[in-house]
Amino acid sequence: MLSRKSVVWLMFLCWWQFGISCEGNKQGEYLYRLIRSKRSGEKVISSEKASVVGNGGDEDLWKVEEERVLMEDERVKGLPGEPEGVDFDQYGGYVTVDAKRGRRLFYYFVESPQNASNKPLLLWLNGGPGCSSLGYGAMQELGPFRVNSDGRTLRRNEYAWNNVANVIFLESPAGVGFSYSNTSSDYSNTGDTSTAIDSYTFLVKWLHRFPHYKSRDLFITGESYAGHYVPQLAHTILTNNKLTNLTLINLKGIAIGNGWIDDNICAKGMYDYFWTHALNSDETHEGIERHCDFESGNMTSECNEYQIRGDTEIGVIDIYDIYGPPCDPNATKPHQTSPTYSDSNFDPCSDEYTKSYLNLAKVQEALHAKVSEWSPCSGVGWTDSPATVLPTINRIISSGIRTWIYSGDTDGRVPITSSRYSVNALKLPVETTWRPWYSGDEVGGYLIGYKGLTLITVRGAGHMVPSYQPKRALTMISFFLQGELPPES
Repeated sequence: MLSRKSVVWLMFLCWWQFGISCEGNKQGEYLYRLIRSKRSGEKVISSEKASVVGNGGDEDLWKVEEERVLMEDERVKGLPGEPEGVDFDQYGGYVTVDAKRGRRLFYYFVESPQNASNKPLLLWLNGGPGCSSLGYGAMQELGPFRVNSDGRTLRRNEYAWNNVANVIFLESPAGVGFSYSNTSSDYSNTGDTSTAIDSYTFLVKWLHRFPHYKSRDLFITGESYAGHYVPQLAHTILTNNKLTNLTLINLKGIAIGNGWIDDNICAKGMYDYFWTHALNSDETHEGIERHCDFESGNMTSECNEYQIRGDTEIGVIDIYDIYGPPCDPNATKPHQTSPTYSDSNFDPCSDEYTKSYLNLAKVQEALHAKVSEWSPCSGVGWTDSPATVLPTINRIISSGIRTWIYSGDTDGRVPITSSRYSVNALKLPVETTWRPWYSGDEVGGYLIGYKGLTLITVRGAGHMVPSYQPKRALTMISFFLQGELPPES
């Protein structure tokens, strides 16, 4: 029989060496991989400087190169296996963000079926770092389609966010999904700063390709490690909007879902969540409390031992939806063809269906993607990741940009406790006291409004909020775009 030490080591190998979880959710475990590497002092350079991205001083850096690609060239005439009656325009293709190095980012864009010309523009970013906004955001969360269990056909997502906005899904940085570079060192030498710069360059050039969106209100949203991506890109936009010779981007708001915002605060929130949700023992919780100084970031060897013990005590569950079942690839699944998507019925094996679908040659051709082996996450080398982005978020709040932080309350990897502790660290005055909000006749979650920021939970949702609670997520984002709080009754 394996000793406890052997079990811990085997679990650590599964987490660290392969960068994915034993349960199969890849996006969150790429985040866990980064957290562990930073904790051990390997590879990643953490500095506050990295949270201030883009100086806007080099005109050549932000220069928009003329490209011969037109919007119409990238219209998707139809995706293989899509249901009948698709009533919106969709586009797919590349934007070159560095011509000299041959670095190109892939995007998938869906317009709204109704009154697209009057709806805002929303950019969605998945985290990791290293995970795909096409594979997760578009195909498993808030996009117009979900992949059926056959891995070849699609069904309509009734609660897609393009009901209320025109949505861009960006695969970033290069090396993620269909995005690529002709310079191999780009894959091993990337990080927060370069990702923000490339995403800004993408937006500027994309708006030149889709000029009727130049004056449209823009909202940036994302989840997980996009807790870094979203505020850093927003700060880059605000910085460069001050330069008169650059394209003005009409940024109106940001929304961060289950976002990793501060290494120490989020780690404390995670282990507190484990204990309060009966995933850890009293002894382990007390050991973490006694040996881990989350305020200073001083993590002793005893602290690390207790944290590994806390990770081990959880057992084999889906830590990204602690009450949900893990993927069982051997289970018999019905062939799903319904044009609607029932609420709170997410299939934990959706990763596998999506991977099969996006690796079909005819799907890649329809999306105008470079023929390649697509994977949901890629092991790009991360060279800079600040320990906290709270100062960046604070600057965004001070600029008057609408800021929401939302959290699915059954996620154990970046739980609501981490989000609450992070927001509390900003010490903002309360304007709307804690209350429930409703989606239809049910409590959709809870919220508290601070001066310049709203913290909102989504009841019964895991790490990928729109996957687990699509109807509640759509209600939430609709009110966010309108600049209003969801109803309290």
